[in-house]
Amino acid sequence: MNAIWLENNQLGMRNVQNPLKPGEALIRIRLAGICGTDLELVKGYYPFTGIPGHEFVGEVVDVPEPGLRDAWVGKRVVGVINVHCGQCEQCRNGRTGHCENRTVLGITRRDGIFAEYTTLPIENLHIVPDGIPDEMAVFTEPLAAALEIQQQVQIHPEDRVLLIGAGRLGQLIAQTLALTGADLRVVARHPTQKKLLTDRGIKLIEEGHIQPWRWDVVVEATGSTAGFDLARKAVRPRGTFVLKSTYKGDMTLNLSSIVVDEINIVGSRCGPFDPALRLMDQKKVDPSVLIASEFRLVDGLKAFDQASQTGMLKVLVRP
Repeated sequence: MNAIWLENNQLGMRNVQNPLKPGEALIRIRLAGICGTDLELVKGYYPFTGIPGHEFVGEVVDVPEPGLRDAWVGKRVVGVINVHCGQCEQCRNGRTGHCENRTVLGITRRDGIFAEYTTLPIENLHIVPDGIPDEMAVFTEPLAAALEIQQQVQIHPEDRVLLIGAGRLGQLIAQTLALTGADLRVVARHPTQKKLLTDRGIKLIEEGHIQPWRWDVVVEATGSTAGFDLARKAVRPRGTFVLKSTYKGDMTLNLSSIVVDEINIVGSRCGPFDPALRLMDQKKVDPSVLIASEFRLVDGLKAFDQASQTGMLKVLVRP
């Protein structure tokens, strides 16, 4: 099958064998999305060789258990990207997303989805409701990541919430936080980002107008040290600082100020798929407004070039 291949920080097209794995479902990719993690892998954020990518909607072609074929074959699915062992201490205590032996789709020791087919265990799959088109379903994984914030932090309507960063993930975070009824403000830099937010009635704020020490919950989603510093200054004493970015290299942080101000720091990563699918099925969020362009898999390198442009929103790849 055709696939995008990453090796030594270089992308190329390659013909590889179909990814049949014992005990896992074979999935034909219908649509895939390029995210910030994919772009950072190309830059060397994490050593990875193989097929990148983890945002997808696909169709189950085969399953290992004959008794499950009627229930799964032909179904449109999305997939949780962390594959756990079920045996380590983290798994035994219900923290499967932090499995000590996990593989991660298109990120850690497991080929991803910029190809014609991929595989995942049945337990990682979620069937997509008929009312959700592929162009929305492909956003399930990042939408779930946005919802993880509300799994970790209880946000009240009276809270002042600041979101710094309105890129691909930031837009989804904004849509989901707006549903809480909180007093939400978003820092966005690019005109397209600002229009998408204001079209949904989400209020913007300029960096120079952010009052320090005033915000109950601050979410940092830029992945930059400047965004981190701005967020740290904004959060009030005993407020909550949510880190939704990963940062390359080391950062300088005054930990004494964290202690003195009694700041709650929350790292936030992957999230729940079922609520994400429900919100899309109920049309309470619409991630498809983020689609900037779509490429065929054979033009995958062009797709990555466009996705890497400053301010670019979602670029999709269709086999």
